[in-house]
Amino acid sequence: MIEKPILYNYFRSSTSVRVRIALNLKGIDYDYIALHLRKEEHKKDDYLQINPYGLLPTLKFPSGIILNQSLAILEYLDEVYPTPSILPLNPIEKAKVRSMAYAIALEIHPLNNLHVLNHLKDDFNATEEKIKSWFSRWVHKAFEPLEKVLGRDHDTGAYCFGDTPTIADICLFSQVVNNTRFGIDLSKYPKINSIYENCLTISSFQKALPKNQPDAE
Repeated sequence: MIEKPILYNYFRSSTSVRVRIALNLKGIDYDYIALHLRKEEHKKDDYLQINPYGLLPTLKFPSGIILNQSLAILEYLDEVYPTPSILPLNPIEKAKVRSMAYAIALEIHPLNNLHVLNHLKDDFNATEEKIKSWFSRWVHKAFEPLEKVLGRDHDTGAYCFGDTPTIADICLFSQVVNNTRFGIDLSKYPKINSIYENCLTISSFQKALPKNQPDAE
């Protein structure tokens, strides 16, 4: 019997979207606990006892296992609940998928995280226009080469790798969703847009969208 974990997350957090997608794809029921980032609920002592980093998401199992960092959570879920798989079995193919996921998760997200954007605003007096420009810069810096990789790689199918979703698609989808808040122009990325649209046809991705969460505003 699958343990029912608790997901501490925020409806708009792209890293939370990633984990919600994976849980949905694997058919894992979970309890949803919302922590509002802008109200700094993730900085309260009771949550810091669970995750000392004070970041979202965190996945806590009844067994006492507590996991943070979305990519680590995705890989754990794939090892413990392997069907359907979100990573190829072949080491080279697995590395390829990871590299696409990391291009988004490590090259875009850390620079565009909310605490970074707040730092630009509060400590450097950046205007909303400047913040949007900052956000857009790091998206395009990763999306431009990713579009080329997807366009020339023979393993690219309906999704980043083949015709079933992987962690690369989970990261891509979550980032595109996040981009809409800043009005990022993605018209020059036809392959990325096609993969995003294909993901939208899957209920597990739809259910994970920010607008479909109980704490959505």
